[in-house]
Amino acid sequence: MITRKRLTTGVGITLATLAAGLGTAIPAAAAAEAPAAPSPKVELVLDVSGSMRTRDIDGQSRMAAAKQAFNDVLDAVPEQVQLGIRTLGADYPGEDRKVGCKDTRQLYPVGPLDRTEAKTAVATLAPTGFTPIGPALLGAADDLEGGDGSRRIVLITDGEDTCGPLDPCEVAREIAARGTHLVVDTLGLVPNAKIRQQLTCIAEATGGTYTAVQHKEELSGRVKQLVDRAAEPVVTPVATEGAGSCSGAPELKAGLYTDRAEIAQHRWYRVDVLPGQELRASASVAADRAVDDDYGVLLRAVTAHGREIVRGSEAGTGRTDVISSGLRYPKPEAEDGDDGDGKPAAETVCLQLAHSFSAPASVKKSPGLPVELTVDLVDGPDNASDVAAFGLGRGWWLLGVLVLTGLVAGLLTGWLSRWRVAVWRTN
Repeated sequence: MITRKRLTTGVGITLATLAAGLGTAIPAAAAAEAPAAPSPKVELVLDVSGSMRTRDIDGQSRMAAAKQAFNDVLDAVPEQVQLGIRTLGADYPGEDRKVGCKDTRQLYPVGPLDRTEAKTAVATLAPTGFTPIGPALLGAADDLEGGDGSRRIVLITDGEDTCGPLDPCEVAREIAARGTHLVVDTLGLVPNAKIRQQLTCIAEATGGTYTAVQHKEELSGRVKQLVDRAAEPVVTPVATEGAGSCSGAPELKAGLYTDRAEIAQHRWYRVDVLPGQELRASASVAADRAVDDDYGVLLRAVTAHGREIVRGSEAGTGRTDVISSGLRYPKPEAEDGDDGDGKPAAETVCLQLAHSFSAPASVKKSPGLPVELTVDLVDGPDNASDVAAFGLGRGWWLLGVLVLTGLVAGLLTGWLSRWRVAVWRTN
């Protein structure tokens, strides 16, 4: 009897141990089989042309400030980021323009970062030659090819390209046209109008940003921010094609979409909004070619029967290549009724996008201008009807109080004035 009990206990312990081992091994195996997220890639492109000798950044040369910023950035690069460094104007000290305009090379290959090796490579740089920004951007785009992760180029320069006719802005548009979702951010070390215009054009052509920096802390902080941003998840836009009317428009869910709209063309899209939801939509139209200075963009939400619900509009005067507008439409909770299967009926909201870009006759009208459309559906506010009707959220009652106060004050003022006139005439 005792022997049988001991045997039973031993078997129970053995089975428990095996179960625990299997319970630990199965999640571990599942975790091992889970695909790893693709590593983001970043390449820092540094201008090492002769003008970087100028000493106007916190008492140091531009080159010294850039090196210090690079060291700070290399210390803070996230582990998952594959980082590389490319230079322009670092090797050829002569005056031959054809040779100098090819002076760009990869200083440190894109991949897992060896901080000591990268810092040693940066320390050897000295201001030297021309400013071939266009060839450097093409080289950096080639360096970042391959893989499914996000790609980002961070260009740091103190001057505009000196190697035309290869226009860096056209190069950026060519990079954007490849469809690889490669973003170029630019940092200018000199607050010059022509430099700002060129660097802004490069950045906006690829969905990047331009920043003017004049201090070491600004430079290192901004580059760190851009490298960290590369490590964040990236939403890939979905290509769609708007229709000429709401009836034939594509149905969009929450997400990011791209389209093209020709000049004087209206694009229509549809979104189903459930009771208690708030539709948030925004649209951006980019001028990827020479256009006239004055322009605007209009985004309207209308019902399926054509009644306008809400609209958003914005105008520009040629100071930027991208113009955006947005709108919000909160749909109140349903009081009763459904679509027959126990679910509240959704309302079809038609989004109309129109822009007023115009261009000289010599400019190609096709393909249309790039459009980026963002659609989001979130929980609506408590009193959605108030927001939709007044556009003031819960502050509409304050407007009513002010109107009533003004009316009472006006009546009292008029009555007192008439009473004073009557007393004056009597006396």
